[in-house]
Amino acid sequence: MPIYLIRHGQSEFNAAYEQGDPDPLIYDARLSAKGVEQAKQARLAVADLGIQYVIASPLTRALQTAQHIFGGTHRINVMSGPHEQLSFSGDVGRSPAELQRDFPDLSFDHIGENWWHTGQPNELGYTVETQDIFAPRVQNFMGTLADVSSRPIALVAHGNVFQELIGRQMENCEIHRYLG
Repeated sequence: MPIYLIRHGQSEFNAAYEQGDPDPLIYDARLSAKGVEQAKQARLAVADLGIQYVIASPLTRALQTAQHIFGGTHRINVMSGPHEQLSFSGDVGRSPAELQRDFPDLSFDHIGENWWHTGQPNELGYTVETQDIFAPRVQNFMGTLADVSSRPIALVAHGNVFQELIGRQMENCEIHRYLG
């Protein structure tokens, strides 16, 4: 059974980046108005896919996207394995307590306090996650999905995660049928 890869909707970080700001210093960005609309359209697109199990990255843009698509119809399981490769400020996460305040209907008690990549900060104040750390993390996460018996799965996550899996960047709220 397939896994449906769903990239999050446009975030405030994406919108600023698209306007030419190389790093707008928007940490754990929320969806833009356009991103909310993209997620609402994706809700219609997934309606007939028979999705049984939903996983979302703990970055806010993915959580919001998952809620707009699956809220009220599916339980959203938050997992830190498919979070974005830390390359920009927007890829820095927030603590489970902060996330719980913003998303009271979701569970974060199984997520570590610093679930995103950490290390020596760069001049902008965050640590960049290198490919040799990122690629095995993504592959390890995908290996854990073998234990999920409810299929098909929807995975709401990020561009670099999906590029690692399918070899190309997905558009915001694009849905890709992945057979692994």
